[in-house]
Formats: sequence, C-alpha cells, structure tokens
Amino acid sequence: MGDRIEPEARAPREAAFNVPWTLAALIGALLATHGWRLLTGIGVERFALTPEDLGRGRWGALISYQFVHGGWAHVLMNCGFTLAFGAPTARFLGAGARGAAAFFTFFLTCGVLAALGYAGVLALENLAGREAGPWALVGASGAASGLLGAAARLIEGRGRLGPMTGRTVAGITAGWILVNAVLGLTGLTPGAGGLPVAWPAHILGYAAGLILIGPFAAAAGVRRREP
Repeated sequence: MGDRIEPEARAPREAAFNVPWTLAALIGALLATHGWRLLTGIGVERFALTPEDLGRGRWGALISYQFVHGGWAHVLMNCGFTLAFGAPTARFLGAGARGAAAFFTFFLTCGVLAALGYAGVLALENLAGREAGPWALVGASGAASGLLGAAARLIEGRGRLGPMTGRTVAGITAGWILVNAVLGLTGLTPGAGGLPVAWPAHILGYAAGLILIGPFAAAAGVRRREP
C-alpha cells in the first residue's frame, strides 16, 4: 500500500478589502454629504469657508467646508487620496473608541489648520499689496494631506512613529511641496472641475499631520513599540 499523504495546511485567506472601519466611515461621510447636497439642491457656497466666516466668527465653516465638494470627480479624488494615505494612520491609532475619536479629530484638525493657514497666507499677500481677491475654500484635500504627513512618519518608522527628520520623511515632504508647486503654477488638477487649487492648504495640512500625529497617538493610548 502506498503511504497516506496528509493535505497541506492552507493559509487563511485575507480579506480582499482590508479597510479600517474608521476610514470607511470617513469616506462614507464624504460621499454621503456630497450626495445629500446634490439631492437637496444646496449650493457649495452655503458650507464653504470664506473670509467673511472667519471675520464674523462663524467657526463651524472650518468643519463644514471639508465635507462639501465641487462635483463627483472632486469628491472621488479626495476619497481616493484619503483611502490611500489614511489606512496606515487609522490602523496605527486603533479601532477602539479612543482610537476612533483620535482619528476623526486628527482628520478634522488637520483640515482646520490647513484652512486657517491658507487664510493667513492670503492675508499676508494682501498686506504685501498683492490683492488675493475674494475666495471660498471647499474640499477635504487639506485634511487628507494631514493623513499623508502622518503616513510619512509611519513609513519612516516602519509601522512605528518615525522622526520628522528622517530621510523618508524628507523625501516625501520635498515631493509633496514640488507636486503642489507645479499644480499651483499650472492650475492643472485632475478632478478639480476647473476650480482654482488652494495648494498652500495642502502643504499646511501636510505639516499639521506631520507634527500632530505624535500627540494624537498619545491621546489614543498608542504605546511606543520597540523595533
């Protein structure tokens, strides 16, 4: 008789889409709010951030502008960007209550700081005699740029929180500044629907994420792991 051959142990299958629930919820919120605005026929100007909002203390616009987009191409582009660079941060902060709260607050905070920084840049231009003119800010790209900043440090640390001065972080930072400088000079941005690109907000949101991922990780209870 021949020997009995035992079947080989099969490795467990991984899910085709392994997206943290916090990230899926965030993307769902971006898509849902855009769809709701189109169904109700409300214009983007109602939720956009303007200089008048800041001057009159309407601080809610710092949050609402992040969830309003110029069109489906705009929101889908920002959702793709958020999905690509938000997964490392969402997993790092964790899926529990503290981690989820830290992730959502981190995203919104990066968006708020990106908008305030952008308004500050335009105010300085006005003081220098270069009239920026009226403006309105919409979209989640500033907040999503913060996720890229956080991801840069996680890539630097190979899953841990790496230093802001590492070579990988420096390379990603230089690349992100270059990309946005080109977009700002050429005005060519896929999915923007011809809207002018607030590229300083992208860079400022990235810087916010780069710096703030440390404090938010501590707030989420993430312990520093040894290599």
